[in-house]
Amino acid sequence: MLRINTPNKGRVRRELDKRAPKLVENSKKTLFLHGTKTSSVLNSVLTEFYHLKKDNAIKYSRKNDKIRPFESGGETSLEFYSLKTDCSLFVYGSHSKKRPNNLVLGRTYDHHIYDLIEIGIENFKSMDSFSYDKKLAPRIGSKPFFAFIGEAFESVDELKHLKEVLLDLFRGEVVTNLNLAGVDRMYVCTALSSNKIYFTHFALRLKKSGTSVPRMELVEVGPSMDMVVRRHRNPDDGLRKVAMKTAPDSTKKKEKNVVKDPIEGKIGKIYIPEQKVYKSYLCYVFAYSSRSIVLVL
Repeated sequence: MLRINTPNKGRVRRELDKRAPKLVENSKKTLFLHGTKTSSVLNSVLTEFYHLKKDNAIKYSRKNDKIRPFESGGETSLEFYSLKTDCSLFVYGSHSKKRPNNLVLGRTYDHHIYDLIEIGIENFKSMDSFSYDKKLAPRIGSKPFFAFIGEAFESVDELKHLKEVLLDLFRGEVVTNLNLAGVDRMYVCTALSSNKIYFTHFALRLKKSGTSVPRMELVEVGPSMDMVVRRHRNPDDGLRKVAMKTAPDSTKKKEKNVVKDPIEGKIGKIYIPEQKVYKSYLCYVFAYSSRSIVLVL
C-alpha cells in the first residue's frame, strides 16, 4: 500500500482533504491501463473510451505485466494505482490467444477491488468510421441518456452486472438539476443473447417541432462494438453492505412529539401547561371598592 506521511505544505494538505471521505463524494474518476500485450483494436477502444470520459479520467500508456485482476495477488498493483490516482473505476485492456481483445471493467471501494467483469470486443467501429457533423461531437462535461433494450438486462446476472458497471462508468458527475442543452448524447445497449450485447453511441440533435418541446434526432457518432461477457465477479455480501451504507440526512430536521403509525398515519402530541384559573386576571371595578354606597332618602 502507499504510505502517506504527515504533510508539511499547504498544497499537500489540500490535496489530501480532497481525497478524504465526504458526505457528498466527488465525481468518480476512471483509470485506463494497458496489459503486457494489446492489439490495435484494443488500443482504439481504450483511447476512445478515454476521450468520452476525458474530464474525469487518467490514462497510462505504459505496459503493466504484473496486473491480473482475477488472480490472487494480481490486483496489488491495480489497487496501488487506484490509491495513487484517486480513481474508483478502472478499465484494463489485454490481448492473448486465449482471450483476444480482452477488456476488464471494475470498481473499487476504499481502493480495494469491489467487483470485476471481463468482456471481449468484437465488430469494433471507431468514431472516424462514421460521417457526421463534427459540431455534434460530445462536449466535455455533458450528460448522456442511457437505453438498455432487452429483458436479459433484468433476468441474466452477467448482463445485470454489466449494466451497473456501464452506468457507473459513463454517467458522469451526479447533479441535482439538468440543463437540456447539456444533454447531448445517448448510449444504447441492446441484448443480443444471454452473454452478448451491442453497444453504440449517438449524438442528440435538437430540431424545431412547432411546440415548446424540441424534437430530438439520433445521429450515430460511434464508437460501436459487440461486447461478449467472459468472466465476472460480484462483490461479497458483507462488502456490498458496507459500500452501500449512506450517511444520515442531516438537512432534515427532526419533528418533535411526532410519530408515524402504519394505520393511523402521522400522530402528534400536544402538551398544554396547567391552567391556574384562580390566578387568572378578572375585570375588577375599583370605583366601588374605594367608595361606600350612600343611599339618599
